[in-house]
Amino acid sequence: MGEEETEKWVKHYASFHQILIVGEGDFSFALCLAKSFGYGSNICATSLDSYDALLKKYKNAKINVDQLKDLGASVLHEADATKMKLYTDVKMRMFDRIIFNFPHAGFHGKEDNVHLINMHRNLLHGFFHNASAMLRENGEIHVTHKTSPPFCHWNLEELASQSSLALFECVDFKIEDYPGYNQKRGAGSKCDEPFPLGKCSTFKFVFTTIIKKLKNRGYASMVNQLIHESPQFPISEQLHPTSVWSSLPTSNPVPMNLSRLVDSRLHGSLTEECFWIFDWYFCQVMETFGLPDSNIRFNVQEALRRGHERYANEVTGGTLNGYIILLEELYRLSVSRLAWLEMCSRLLQ
Repeated sequence: MGEEETEKWVKHYASFHQILIVGEGDFSFALCLAKSFGYGSNICATSLDSYDALLKKYKNAKINVDQLKDLGASVLHEADATKMKLYTDVKMRMFDRIIFNFPHAGFHGKEDNVHLINMHRNLLHGFFHNASAMLRENGEIHVTHKTSPPFCHWNLEELASQSSLALFECVDFKIEDYPGYNQKRGAGSKCDEPFPLGKCSTFKFVFTTIIKKLKNRGYASMVNQLIHESPQFPISEQLHPTSVWSSLPTSNPVPMNLSRLVDSRLHGSLTEECFWIFDWYFCQVMETFGLPDSNIRFNVQEALRRGHERYANEVTGGTLNGYIILLEELYRLSVSRLAWLEMCSRLLQ
């Protein structure tokens, strides 16, 4: 990655990911990620427009592209999303995340027209086929797409399956998660204006072999694999010398990435402090996973008691409001973990 810094997350995307973005409009999505990471050397952003056409269509295109390049990102123009693997600049690269936001084959009639729907489907078919050849084994392809009719009739899952891909997760898309991103119409006299989003989601696809492995290995094994094979999230031992990680049983060591299990995305020092204050709870999560006789009620009550005790005795200048904030963070982590487990359960059904 070049920069030795703490990994940073923007929703589903991390600074350690190699990211390919296709079908950019004014390049504001790529710039949002690069600015949040503090650099863009891990990002390759592309658009179908030529550079000259881009400047004519979008008033902010030049400044966005210039800033992306200053941050170290690769920028490609006249790049067909169905032929990316043929371009010299990227054909030797493999990616952790390949992103296509609001794919569209052009305005050639009403959106419910069968011919236009087939055009959109052909675009996605070509994209999936191309992207699957550029995706790392454990990588993900993300397509953000409207979910109301007639857009839902594109049937993304069917198209992805033709390239040995399967839907892993589908989550609501919220543009406010990406500061500075502006979705554009991209064509006509209003090409630089935003289009209404309505109901839309980010569809996450992985290789079908990954899904099969998870199902074959079973629920507990799947969790163990994700814990041990996911990227390492460094926790600052200088901040918390007696962190949860150093207190885990040495007979069954767990790497410093429990945050993947609860999907914490490492929201800065707040999440780190939450892990430290409630380390007993996170240890119990690991030690009692899958045990039918685990007393969950006791574990939660004991976690809150021990957490409050540690906060009161070991946090200098701690306030009641500060402890409430940590409780809210623990609740957020727990909700994220529950959603993650429910998603895994659906995959195994």
